Amino acid sequence: QVQLVESGGGLVQPGGSLRLSCAGAGTIFGFVAMGWHRQAPGKQRELVAYTRKGGFTNYKDSVKGRFTISRNNAENTVYLQMTSLNPEDTAVYYCYAETKLGEVTLKYWGQGPQVTVSS
Repeated sequence: QVQLVESGGGLVQPGGSLRLSCAGAGTIFGFVAMGWHRQAPGKQRELVAYTRKGGFTNYKDSVKGRFTISRNNAENTVYLQMTSLNPEDTAVYYCYAETKLGEVTLKYWGQGPQVTVSS
C-alpha cells in the first residue's frame, strides 16, 4: 500500500517562502515520477511541478524561477521550495507519485497541506 505523507504548509506573507515535503512509502522499486499539484478555492486542480527519476523537471509557467522541485530517490521524498510567494499561490498543494506496473502507470496522492499567502 503506497502512502504519501506531506508536511510544510502554512500561512506566509507575500514575498515569503515555504518548503513542502512529501515522503513516500510502500513501493519496492521507487517512484518513476513525483510532483505537486495545487487546487485553489473554486478552481480546478493544476500541475505545479514534477520530476522524473532520471532528473527531468518541469514547472507551471507562473512558478518558474520562484519554485524549485527536488527529490531524494533513496528516501522516496520530494520537496517543493517556494519563494516570492504571492496570494495567487494560495491553494491546497497535493503531492503525487507514480509507479509503473508493466505498461500501466499508477498514480497516488497525498492529503494536501494548505498554503495560504496573505498579509
